Amino acid sequence: MKGIEGKVAVVTGAGRGLGEASARRLAELGAHVVVVDIDEDAATAVAKSLATPGLPVRADVSVEAEVIGYHAAATEAYGRVDLHHLNAGVFGTFDALPDLSVDDFERVMRINVIGQFLGLREAFRQFRIRQASGTIVVTASIAGLTGSADLLPYQTSKHAVNGLIHGAAVYGGPLGIRVNGVAPGIVPTELFAGPDADHGGGKSDMEQRASTTPLRRAGSAQEIADVAAYLLSDESTYVTGQILSADGGASIVNTVRPSGGAGRWDPRDIDTMTYQNGERQ
Repeated sequence: MKGIEGKVAVVTGAGRGLGEASARRLAELGAHVVVVDIDEDAATAVAKSLATPGLPVRADVSVEAEVIGYHAAATEAYGRVDLHHLNAGVFGTFDALPDLSVDDFERVMRINVIGQFLGLREAFRQFRIRQASGTIVVTASIAGLTGSADLLPYQTSKHAVNGLIHGAAVYGGPLGIRVNGVAPGIVPTELFAGPDADHGGGKSDMEQRASTTPLRRAGSAQEIADVAAYLLSDESTYVTGQILSADGGASIVNTVRPSGGAGRWDPRDIDTMTYQNGERQ
């Protein structure tokens, strides 16, 4: 892809999962990658294994001073940052709406929304200081396009992320700064590994759920990294403000038509799992 070789890229949440795959892909394309993660050991291991020399930085993306800090470290090492993949995020809890705690909700919002806001703001501040343009990709989700009965903090955060992407793209356009989002569908990573294996919607049944998408399979972290790289590259210079779904077609399915599986399951099974605490009998 054009326009990545020789650039300096920051990838957050790059110690594992989608962020690690993105860091590896950008390095393969010739970028120097600043590997940002709250897990310092993971960031160091990834940075040491990249195709180009990388810089590991331990940072909590939800803390303003630490976001400023990873930019300062990148600037000290490389003199600038050209590309940003703001990827870090958390999954949150499966707790039902009446059982959600404010602390759980705020934690997800702080990392997934405030963390992305801080990353965007610092990128724009540094572009302004340098009087330079650049490109930003934010990891969104198809959970930000629709709704579900569970994962309320997560899906709310991803709806908010879409607003950040759109607003930043409008602001950045006249400055030559492009901002886009990649919205993964079902991609098994460790982010989704925590929930109980018996709980539908976690990593344990990802392959089964992915089998109902038009492509009939789950995606891979490498496939999401390819999309992020495309949006960061000069192959997409007329693309900004877009949320590009990389989801095997999941977000286009009409679930009330036979091809979308309409009537091919017993909704009582789903309702029993969703409302198992007796909220609806």
